[in-house]
Amino acid sequence: MLRRRLAPIALLVIGAGFALAAPHPARAAGSALSVWRDGSWHAWWSAGSAPDHWPGPDPRVTGALEWKPVGDGVEWASARLACSAPAWRTRLIVVRLDPHRVRLSLAMELAARDGRPAWTIDRAPRGALMAVNAGQFLRTMPWGWLVMEGRQRLRPGMGPLSTALAVDASGAIRWIAGDSLDSPPPGVVTAFQSYPTLLDDDGRIPIALRTPGSGVDLTHRDARLAIGETRDGRLLVVMTRFDALGEVAGTLPLGPTTPEMAAVMGALGARDAVMLDGGISAQMVLRDPKNGRRWRWPGLRKVPLALLVRPRDR
Repeated sequence: MLRRRLAPIALLVIGAGFALAAPHPARAAGSALSVWRDGSWHAWWSAGSAPDHWPGPDPRVTGALEWKPVGDGVEWASARLACSAPAWRTRLIVVRLDPHRVRLSLAMELAARDGRPAWTIDRAPRGALMAVNAGQFLRTMPWGWLVMEGRQRLRPGMGPLSTALAVDASGAIRWIAGDSLDSPPPGVVTAFQSYPTLLDDDGRIPIALRTPGSGVDLTHRDARLAIGETRDGRLLVVMTRFDALGEVAGTLPLGPTTPEMAAVMGALGARDAVMLDGGISAQMVLRDPKNGRRWRWPGLRKVPLALLVRPRDR
């Protein structure tokens, strides 16, 4: 069924390759990124001169964002990126959260009949301001450390590029390297683990994302989903959608490389960031509690774990 749904989109993309053959700033030799702003493309990153540390946001990227409120502590914006072929055009969906003004929780859903992943954005609770798939999963279960409502549900996973995001009752966020989870910290009410790490140590890009042959595919293009924290303590959830043909092909799994996604998170101002499960799993919904308006970006695959954002109880 999934192949039947993707096949016509793939044919459209092949045709788009001819339609988009004109020269473009993001198609120079090597991997490069440009952002659409004020009616023209602006190049802001290239693999040949990529920084190994992001000390702060890049105004060429953040200046392309027009923030729109969703609910108390939640806002979102979007921007268009130009990437190297075959991704061409990518839509960035950026959600910014204040963890002290919202409540973060996790939902794990497995089918009762066969234990397979069962969550999609259609199962997001009505009261959620945002719902998005979380972490990575192995076969049917979430991978790595999982804490729900203060109870550890799964043991920590180990890996040099894994990162855990832990939240206490006040909304304070902790980023913990996967190899530092031998003794999980106390007071955690919500936590999950994912990989690969995109930024750590106040904006540093891990060496494995800068060095070919270090165990990370640096050239594969896919739809991406990541979460990060800015230096003022806000969370960023960033999704990419294929944008060469508009919404008709938005779920096609084409987008930035892993190093490019690290650059996106750094340019948006994140000091810590980790990838979540992207590709055909990536899905997110936002809901305005005042008028019930929803913004939906569905995926093509059910997942076992979701991050939910609700209004914080006063």
